[in-house]
Amino acid sequence: MQEGEKLSVLVVDDEPNIVDVISMALRFEGFEVESAANGADAIAAVAARKPAVIVLDVMLPDIDGFEVARRLAGARTGVPILFLTARDATEDIVHGLTVGGDDYMTKPFSLEELVARIRTVLRRSGHGVERSPRLVFGDLELDEDTREVSRGGRPIELTATEFRLLRYLMLNPRRVLTRSQLLDHVWQYDFGGDARVLETYISYLRKKVDVEEPPLIHTVRGFGYALRLPRG
Repeated sequence: MQEGEKLSVLVVDDEPNIVDVISMALRFEGFEVESAANGADAIAAVAARKPAVIVLDVMLPDIDGFEVARRLAGARTGVPILFLTARDATEDIVHGLTVGGDDYMTKPFSLEELVARIRTVLRRSGHGVERSPRLVFGDLELDEDTREVSRGGRPIELTATEFRLLRYLMLNPRRVLTRSQLLDHVWQYDFGGDARVLETYISYLRKKVDVEEPPLIHTVRGFGYALRLPRG
């Protein structure tokens, strides 16, 4: 891979909402994303443009994911496969890893864990996808490995949900993130609770992060929220 070139992930799932959420998360992590809604299209996509990794559902409307993996292995594509499926029986997991899967995750799932497992699969397949775990915006710093957060050198104690919310804002500085994007990423794609929980956690974050001036977490009325410096 040339420096600056993005790695491509093929997401294969017949549920559009899952494809959309995974694709959004991966693009924000710096990947290129293609998608397919069935097994035949997945095989064609691999033949047309070999991706770096495939995120593959098992229950597809034409041929199942296990058969897709078998055919790709028979074609000697060499593309690593991460199964992502609701089929969580031990025999399914063993079968998936036997027919050519490099990893196996079950639904419902954590986007953060999915991204981490994709990076692990890519490292094992020889792709260098390491990046710094330290995010910085102005005097605000977040370390993904140690889970430490500080502003102006002052440590900030965050809950797990507050950390995920701030991390997502810091991965997208100056970008307006909609309420749906934030709920999907921080509370996962199957969030079904009261959307006002987002406003509550934004308020919690502001009380911890924006103690010092200038405030960094801003409401964009009618759209969502953004991490940015105040406009003059």
